[in-house]
Amino acid sequence: MPRDFIRRYLPTPEKLNEFSALRPLGKLIHNEDLWHLNRRSASGATFIGIFCAFLPIPFQMLPAGALAIAFRCNLPISLALCWLTNPVTMAPLMYFQYRLGSWLLGREISTTDISLSTEWLLDNLVNVGYPLLFGSVVCGWVLGLTSLVLVRLLWRLHIIRRWRERRARRQRAA
Repeated sequence: MPRDFIRRYLPTPEKLNEFSALRPLGKLIHNEDLWHLNRRSASGATFIGIFCAFLPIPFQMLPAGALAIAFRCNLPISLALCWLTNPVTMAPLMYFQYRLGSWLLGREISTTDISLSTEWLLDNLVNVGYPLLFGSVVCGWVLGLTSLVLVRLLWRLHIIRRWRERRARRQRAA
């Protein structure tokens, strides 16, 4: 992958020292592995970011950051990919995840008695929540693994192309 293009948009660890809100994280955030841009770190961060983006929870960046720190993957990439799901895309994605979870679990979807109220949601949390959570985990896992494989494959193809270009340059020079 073109590192210079990606690094142009990533913050440096020195810039993070300026943010007082990040000081409680201390040395965790300054681990060099969190800022490396290589095939393993970028593909792992892609998996983490996309998996956490599909979780039906608020503040998806917190588990994405914690997982990136725990698995020493690129922190900015994993945090940025959490924004695939945003307030605009969240409702259609959650509906799809609920439908997928209901279908995989073999549950019937009842849409006749839906009421947009807190009482209805709390009464039906088990009926709606379990298929939604299951569908979310399945979507996040499948799309995360797909993205991990794609990033590794594209990175590898880029490296092979660069090797061939170098070899061709050397042969022309000789």
